[in-house]
Amino acid sequence: MFERPRGTRDFGVDEMARRLHFENLLEERARRHGFKRVQTPIFESLDLFTAKSGAGVVDQLYSFQDKGERDLTLRPELTAPVMRMIAAERGQMPKPAKLSYFGQCFRYEEFKSARYREFFQYGCELVGATGPVAEAEVVALAIDMLASSGLVEWELRIGHVGITRDILTTLGIDSAAGAGQSEPAIATALRLLDKGDWDGLGELFTKHGIATSAIESLQALAGLAGGVETLPAAREILTGLGVGHDSLEELQQFCSALDLLAPSPPKLSVNLCVARGLDYYTGMVFEAYVDELGGEGQVLGGGTYRLLHLFDLGDLDPCCGFGLGFDRVLIALEKQAERLGRDEVVAGENTGRPALAVIPLNIEPENYLGLVAELRQAGLVVELELRKRGVGKSLAWAENMGASHAIIIGARDLESGQVAIKNLKSGEQSEVANNCEAILAEIL
Repeated sequence: MFERPRGTRDFGVDEMARRLHFENLLEERARRHGFKRVQTPIFESLDLFTAKSGAGVVDQLYSFQDKGERDLTLRPELTAPVMRMIAAERGQMPKPAKLSYFGQCFRYEEFKSARYREFFQYGCELVGATGPVAEAEVVALAIDMLASSGLVEWELRIGHVGITRDILTTLGIDSAAGAGQSEPAIATALRLLDKGDWDGLGELFTKHGIATSAIESLQALAGLAGGVETLPAAREILTGLGVGHDSLEELQQFCSALDLLAPSPPKLSVNLCVARGLDYYTGMVFEAYVDELGGEGQVLGGGTYRLLHLFDLGDLDPCCGFGLGFDRVLIALEKQAERLGRDEVVAGENTGRPALAVIPLNIEPENYLGLVAELRQAGLVVELELRKRGVGKSLAWAENMGASHAIIIGARDLESGQVAIKNLKSGEQSEVANNCEAILAEIL
């Protein structure tokens, strides 16, 4: 008898239909937000992942040598391969690049509930644009995906590694690895903070001659349970530690943009000690959790990070993206369907509607992000211009993105309560009221 390898699964007709439906739902949501699908090989050079995560990762990989004695591995995740693909283009890919991907990944570890040796990941990356609005674009897609799947009672947790790095640097934690150290002290501190290991952090502070009294302030920061209303209290703690507020202001702007751009998650919490345990994150980080999965409750995670410098493309850093645990979301949906007595496991719909490009001209995000969200919820594919270019270049970009219409919003439009809609196929331009209903009536 030939048995299925440990930690893998077969998918029958019914289960595969459900999985395909979920994949199509995710792809449609990504497409509505302007993300386009790419694909990379199922095996890669081993060096790609040791450069990203260190030599210690090898024990967790399905690594091997091919007949040419090249060191290869089945991919354990998809972010690094996508970065490699971008690097191979040597900057020729239009920026900002909004990429989505889906595929099998492999890790060599003991199988346990909701964690398989062969698993599937859906993810998205935004490369070549930075700032709170760009970050909100990414997180808004993540929220849209989970909400559209039919998942309920999940929690979105938001943090900012820039804030914790600022705190640790101000306290005197080194950002460079010293002699005999496997990693910089700040990386160790971030990992301890993420785990809430206060004893370990105290030992690290003592080793570096830092007063352990600062840990009380960090514990207070971690204990701020709640949403954006906790940010003023965080500001007071940072002031007490002598830390500047630049990163906190960025997080405040991000939260404001996200509130306009995305539907509200069932629960949103801000935890400024969430670091995701990975050294390459630099700014905003976020995770989604579902109680039905217990200790393995995380179903999605990501943030702003730097990896392209590994390929000498530092000018494109930072990036912002996330990975969605395809299998974990499906398991959570099954558990919730059973609890709630629902027949359908995965919700969602697929529609084909015109593609729009929204081009804001020197106006604040709160004047257009709400409209973008409404148009997407109405079923349209909406690209958002993030580069603050002139009208000519923005319209050329919109055509290259495949948009059929462009919505142009400037200061005068806000005063008149109208927007300009340009038909990119015919070249005709019209003025309509600045609301979702009027725009839909014009283009449909």
